[in-house]
Amino acid sequence: MKKTFMLRKEDVNRKWYIVDAKGKTLGRLASKIATILRGKHKPEWTPHVDCGDYVIVINAKDVVVTGKKAEQKIYQRYSGYPDGLKETKFKDMIKRNPNYVIRHAVWGMLPKGRLGRRIFKKLKVFAGPEHDHIAQKPEPLEV
Repeated sequence: MKKTFMLRKEDVNRKWYIVDAKGKTLGRLASKIATILRGKHKPEWTPHVDCGDYVIVINAKDVVVTGKKAEQKIYQRYSGYPDGLKETKFKDMIKRNPNYVIRHAVWGMLPKGRLGRRIFKKLKVFAGPEHDHIAQKPEPLEV
């Protein structure tokens, strides 16, 4: 009788990928990154194990959105006080904090809970072309 293969966290082989976000559409980029982070591109993917790879995103400030989303897409946060709702448009957020835009989009595509938080820590986003992970020898990933 054959048994279903279940990957153990000790047996995971992780790779490092680098993605250039220059001129890429935000949603399509985020869905590809989420797939790589989660490990669903591997044949030995197991749902309850963090078997994904590390992803470095460079040029986050140059990501684009289609249509009128630059004006209409709104990021909201709430301070907890009355009248504490703060809203920021995409065009302002991409100037002020371009890393947040990509991290927010990817986080929405990952599972919530302990596993999702562990997976999310493998995402490294940089606004410009320089990054701190040259020693890991990341492979370029075309999206």
